[in-house]
Amino acid sequence: MKEITSKFEKVLNASPEYGHVNHEPDSSKEQQRNTPQKAMPFSDQIGNYQRNKGIPPKSYTDSKIYIVGSGIAGMSAAYYLIRDGHIPAENITFLEQLHIDGGSLDGAGNAEDGYIIRGGREMDMTYENLWDIFQDIPAFEMPAPYSVLDEYRLINDNDSNYSKARLIHNKGAIKDFSKFGLAKMDQLAIVKLLLKNKEELDNTTIEDYFSESFLSSNFWTFWRTMFAFENWHSLLELKLYMHRFLHAIDGLNDLSSLVFPKYNQYDTFVTPLRKFLQEKGVKIQLNTLIKDLDIQINTEGKTVKGIITEHNGQETTLPVRENDYVIVTTGSMTEDTFYGNNKTAPIISIDNSTSGQSAGWKLWKNLAAKSEVFGHPEKFCSNIEKSSWESATLTCRPSALVEKLKEYSVNDPYSGKTVTGGIITITDSDWLMSFTCNRQPHFPEQPDDILVLWVYALFMDKEGNYIKKTMPACTGDEILAELCHHLGIIDQLNNVVENTIVRTSFMPYITSMFMPRAKGDRPRVVPEGCKNLGLVGQFVETNNDVVFTMESSVRTARIAVYELLNLNKQVPDINPLQYDIRHLLKAAKTLNDDKSFVGEGLLRKVLKGTYFEHILPAGAEEEEEQESFIAEQVHKFKDWLSGIKG
Repeated sequence: MKEITSKFEKVLNASPEYGHVNHEPDSSKEQQRNTPQKAMPFSDQIGNYQRNKGIPPKSYTDSKIYIVGSGIAGMSAAYYLIRDGHIPAENITFLEQLHIDGGSLDGAGNAEDGYIIRGGREMDMTYENLWDIFQDIPAFEMPAPYSVLDEYRLINDNDSNYSKARLIHNKGAIKDFSKFGLAKMDQLAIVKLLLKNKEELDNTTIEDYFSESFLSSNFWTFWRTMFAFENWHSLLELKLYMHRFLHAIDGLNDLSSLVFPKYNQYDTFVTPLRKFLQEKGVKIQLNTLIKDLDIQINTEGKTVKGIITEHNGQETTLPVRENDYVIVTTGSMTEDTFYGNNKTAPIISIDNSTSGQSAGWKLWKNLAAKSEVFGHPEKFCSNIEKSSWESATLTCRPSALVEKLKEYSVNDPYSGKTVTGGIITITDSDWLMSFTCNRQPHFPEQPDDILVLWVYALFMDKEGNYIKKTMPACTGDEILAELCHHLGIIDQLNNVVENTIVRTSFMPYITSMFMPRAKGDRPRVVPEGCKNLGLVGQFVETNNDVVFTMESSVRTARIAVYELLNLNKQVPDINPLQYDIRHLLKAAKTLNDDKSFVGEGLLRKVLKGTYFEHILPAGAEEEEEQESFIAEQVHKFKDWLSGIKG
């Protein structure tokens, strides 16, 4: 691509940086200091400066790109290959084992047979990579030149999200959810966890670290039900989550920190992105099983030479030539899903002895058998009783359930505006059942008199309070009965059953990425020595981002493209709000249920009347303090400060 940079050759040829970009800078290791050697932005310096167009070091006109898996990670890789890698779109081919694209971002059905969404996504305004893509993808419903991001902003800027019934109990009574209820020792434990190095937390579980009082607090109920954490999950992942969402902690109890799309995740994100890619010329080959990669491993590195596929019952090896690239989604959180309906429970024909044998897991296992750099998939797919839960999608005509829902709704469920504002958790449910109703219609063609609700439970292996079975053993009608019992409308169960279609999904690996892990268990996006292979999705290692988000999938895709093509671009680290003193102070006060934290009174006295007074969290203007040596020094400091201002 010399013609692009021909006028800059003198500078570029003299630069030690050109062609040697660190594509994944790490803000947890970087001291932000400007020096003569510092040319590129700091690792988490988010902003338009990062929107420069990529300049490939050579032409990829003849390169073919094979992307295994058509979920959001794979689709994002295709987008960045086109936008920043200048790869001709017609050179990119998706190889997808399913009959439909989208991966775990699903959403399907109709009013007659019932809709189904196996899971949902709680979105955040700081998903810099996700919004980097979707500010360029044409809108789903608005005309050109508007984008998916424009649609998203339009609805969320004018319909704020919050819950008025985050917790309920006692047959449907709304429970006080204003407090976290954390003891001082548990607040301190959170602070200590934030201070710990990541390397200290290998293979450690949440219950290994936190006390019983923490695990029984409202804070943990909010957290675990919102993010689907279990006590036996990874303490390291919890730490990463706390850093990642520190800025949102004061919206944890009422969910006011979240933003949601107008429709389900498939129609909101997958449909417009797939349309964009296909119109560019990208090919999507469905019903194609990827069994293994033929990788040549020698002292020069690791190079994919072929892709072993099975299509329409016939095994074929696709040759991978020099200058071709392969991007693979490793593992899957929704493979081996078992389904049920109103009258049948999911028939679960899997256990720990047979888990991890489906296509996505077997491909990763085959890679891992070739080299340690490909990680240890068995850490994530071999203990399904600790990585599974079940969800149910309810397609509801008007009934007693809909009338009860209105009591918990911020707006009328049929208004098109925010309904429950996120999940409502039933705290005295032995299943720890939660349910939600997002903006309606949840599907573009959904009839006006239909509502779509979503239900899930974290303790599904326990017997229900009303139906004395585990959740996976229940039919859809029995799950409705358990829900109606907790809502105090069990006497109207027949009316609810007659007007509600239930489709259930048991997912063995849905929280497998939360399983305790150690360094090396997940491969890097471009594993050591790999020349033409990138790994993307929820089971690869990034510096500081979390799993179970669309943002992390997009991030891995972007890293893969920039690294493989050696572009002159970096993928910024996570938004640096965790280092912002305003959010740190706010978090300290929020964890203490808005009571003053240690030293707050002193800070208020020091900063009162100064430019920086606003960084303090909302609260009492002054707090009683005994006159002491410290107070005396404060007065002296204020006198000195007044002198400066004067």
